[in-house]
Amino acid sequence: MYTDFSGIDRLRLDARRDPDGSLREVAEQFEAIFLKMVLKSMREASFGDSLFDSDQSKFYREMFDDQLAMNMADGGGLGLAEAMVRQLGGASERAAGIGSPERHPAGMAPRVPQPSARAAAATPAAESPPAASFDQPKDFVAAVWDYAQEAAAALGTVPQVLVAQAALETGWGRHILQRPDGGSSNNLFGIKASAGWSGERVAAPTLEFRAGVMEQERASFRAYGSLAESFADYVALLKSSPRYRPALGSGADAERFAGALQRGGYATDPGYADKIRGILGSDILRDALRALNL
Repeated sequence: MYTDFSGIDRLRLDARRDPDGSLREVAEQFEAIFLKMVLKSMREASFGDSLFDSDQSKFYREMFDDQLAMNMADGGGLGLAEAMVRQLGGASERAAGIGSPERHPAGMAPRVPQPSARAAAATPAAESPPAASFDQPKDFVAAVWDYAQEAAAALGTVPQVLVAQAALETGWGRHILQRPDGGSSNNLFGIKASAGWSGERVAAPTLEFRAGVMEQERASFRAYGSLAESFADYVALLKSSPRYRPALGSGADAERFAGALQRGGYATDPGYADKIRGILGSDILRDALRALNL
C-alpha cells in the first residue's frame, strides 16, 4: 500500500543489510514513483469534468492513482524495474517470476501475481500454519523439492517444471498468500476457490487478462494446511480436468508441459508458459539446484 510508511522504513533497513536482495523491491518503488508522475501528467492533460469535479473528488482520485501506480509496479509495470534489476543486479528476477501478475482458477473456471498486492482476508482457522521464510531461492527449492518429485511422478513430468511454476506463482516463496493472522495459505500454484471448494479460503487482489487487457479483480483462493497439501491438490486438479490432459506424461519435455497448461486455460496471462520456461532456463534455478546438490 502506498500509505504503508512502515513498509518503506523496512525496505530502507533491508536495503542496508542486504542491498542485492532488496534491489527488486527498491526498483519497483522507483517505478511506482515514475508511474505516479505519468498518471499525474495524464490527469493534468485532461479537461476533467467541470460538473462533478471538486477538491474532494480530486483528493480521492489522487489516492487512487497512488495505489494504482504501486499495484502496476508490483505487477510488472512498464518493465522499468526489470531493466534496473538487470543493470544493477545482473540476472532478471522477472524471468524468475518475481512480481508475477497472474493467478489461476480452480475447476473449469479460468484463473490467475501478482502477484501481486496481497492484502488477505481469509476464512478464520482454528490454528493457521506459520508463514515460512524463504530468504533465498535455494531455501524455497529445498522446502518444496521432495513434494515436487512426488507430484511430478504422479503427473508424468519432471520436478523442475513444478518448482519453476511454484516459483513463478509465489516469487520464490516470498509472496505466498497469507491469512489475516499472518499464517500461510500454503497455496503454491495460485489455485482459486470455486463454489465447490469446501476448505479454507484466502481473499486477495489479483490481475487477470481479459481480451488481452490486464484488469485487477478480487478473488478467493484455496488455503492449505501444508505445502504437501498444496502439491496434492494441484495434482488432483490436473488429473481430474480434461483441459490439462495434454500436459500429463510430458516426461522431461518441460516446455510441452508448460505450453499444455497455458492452452488448457490454467492462466489468463498470454506469456505464462514463456515465464515458466524462463525460470527453467535461469541461472537462479540452476544455482539453487546446484547449491542443494540436486
